[in-house]
Amino acid sequence: MKYLVMVLGSQADYDGMRGKASERSPAWTHEEVRAMYAYMGAINDDLAETGEMLDGQGLAEPARTRCVTVDADGEPVITDGPYPENEELLAGYWLLDCVSLDRVTEIATRIARCPGPEGATEYPVVIRPVMEGAGDV
Repeated sequence: MKYLVMVLGSQADYDGMRGKASERSPAWTHEEVRAMYAYMGAINDDLAETGEMLDGQGLAEPARTRCVTVDADGEPVITDGPYPENEELLAGYWLLDCVSLDRVTEIATRIARCPGPEGATEYPVVIRPVMEGAGDV
């Protein structure tokens, strides 16, 4: 079964990783950022080795986000970031092919244990099964 595993973050978190503290996020040291990337890289390597990882990416900061909707006339309404520093958005994802929900939950638990500075916001790791056909609705 395929699953989308998602991690969340806010603009304040991205700013914190660049060393800019706020009331929503502490400033990360270079060592803490390197440790986080090394930890996530090891997870990616393990998932690639087991054949469970189909794709995985970190996403650019919310300030570089664009949202597109349409108005009553069907014309595009475009909103660019930045978003409020406390608004949580998708920060990264893995598309995994796992034998069970229990297995993907083990992986999500490992992701949730990612190191970071004291005081960093702890977001849930979100697991969503991927619908593979019209019968999945």
